[in-house]
Parts: sequence; C-alpha cells; structure tokens
Amino acid sequence: MAYVEVDGVRVHYVEHGSAGPGVATVVLVHGFPVDQRLMVGAFEPVFADRPGWRRLYVDLPGMGGTVAPDVASTDDVFRTLRAAVQALVPEGPYAVVGQSYGGYLARGLAAADAGRVAGLAVVVTVVEPRHELRELPRRQVLVQDPALVERVGPEALAAEEVLVVQTDETWTRSRQEVDPGLAAADPEVVARVEAHYAGGFPVEPVPFDKPALVLVGRQDSVTGYRDAWGLVEHYPRAAFAVLDRAGHSLHLEQRGLFEALVGEWLDRVEEAGAA
Repeated sequence: MAYVEVDGVRVHYVEHGSAGPGVATVVLVHGFPVDQRLMVGAFEPVFADRPGWRRLYVDLPGMGGTVAPDVASTDDVFRTLRAAVQALVPEGPYAVVGQSYGGYLARGLAAADAGRVAGLAVVVTVVEPRHELRELPRRQVLVQDPALVERVGPEALAAEEVLVVQTDETWTRSRQEVDPGLAAADPEVVARVEAHYAGGFPVEPVPFDKPALVLVGRQDSVTGYRDAWGLVEHYPRAAFAVLDRAGHSLHLEQRGLFEALVGEWLDRVEEAGAA
C-alpha cells in the first residue's frame, strides 16, 4: 500500500504506470463516500492500451485507506487533496479526472492550478452541492435482467438506489467496486463532511481552455444532468455528452460510450502536447 503524508494525514493512493520521460500523469478522484476502487475499475480498461500514462488513484480523507479523523468539511477534504497532488506531482503538467463529488473537487483543482492542469474530465459531477437545489429526474429503472431478479431477489434490486440498468455485470461490479468503499468510509467523518458539503474554494473562476470532458446521465437521479449545462462557457474546449440509459453509474451502464469518450478526451490531451 502506498501513502503520501500531507498536513498530518497519510493519504492512501494506488499507482499504475510510472513516471519517466514522455510519460503523462493523471490524478483520478472518486466520489462520496466510496474509494479508489470505483475509479480503478472504471478507468483502467481505458488505459490498457495507453502505456504512456501514470495513473494516481487517490483515496479522499476519511474514505478508503485514508484515515483522517479531524476532517470536518469539504474544504478540509479539498485542502488535503490539493496538498497530496502537489506532493505526488511536484512539477510539470498533469490531467485530472473526477467522478461525482470527485468531479466537484477536480474542477476545484483545475481552477486552483490552471497553469499545470493539462486536461479535465468529470463524470456525473456534482455541480450544485446543495442537494435540495439540484434539478433531478425521477428515479427509474430502464433495464432489469430477469435472471438477475431470480438470482438476487426483487427486494435487493428494489433497495438498489443508483443503478438504472440492472444486469449481472452492473450489479456485480457495483458490489465489487462500490460496496467496499462504502463499508470502509469513516461514518463520523462522512457525517461531518455531509453537514459542510459545499466548498468555499473556486471551481470555475475563469474559462479553462484545455481539453475537457463532461459526461452526465439522462436518468441520473443523484446529481442530475441539467445543472451541468451551466458549465459550458467555463470550458471552451469541452465535449459535453448526456447519455441515455445511464444514471449515476454511467460508466457501468454505458461502458462502451464511456470508454470511447474518455479515450477521445485523452487523445485531445495528448494532441495538445501538454501532458
């Protein structure tokens, strides 16, 4: 297990690939309150044929392997994340990827370090941190595999709050990549951060003119899709996509499109020669 210590917190991270001449770095930030396993499962297939990338999957404070009992707000989480990124990537450009809450933090990193961030991709990003003010579609299930119903039971599927597409693959991967992170999170830290969920740091102070990607799910009842369109003028080089048959687990439910769009974004970052 790898750690970097910043501000008295041992931040756990998983590294794939290694730094070196001609190797680009990307920092990947998970949602709330899961851990790096979700991001590794989602993004490593995209990098399978891209050996020129060093991938740093960071566990946020109070989540996964990062123990941080004193963290009390999103501002604390962001401050620790930013310090960890600075320690892990002390010089040169890097790209940033964020999922859900991690997308909110990733946009903060891009705003705080615009001179070094060479590209930004956010998936089902939090735009409005105040849940009651989000524009959300109703919760629905579009696909439910009868064989899965028979295997796990209708009660278990009814209790699943995120999946819009309920198949053996989406169910199994959710249990493998999401549930362990939920179980590992410190409930006291989670409760404190939830109570102070909106950060005070800038997220879009000036237009970010590097290659960007914003992916949202048409059926995402957690962060929605409408709020993301308000970001369009802040990212003049962003591809925006709202995917049907996709909710907050977009990367599972539309895996082919997800991997293709992330790959195209990486092409643009590489083409720009900034990473």
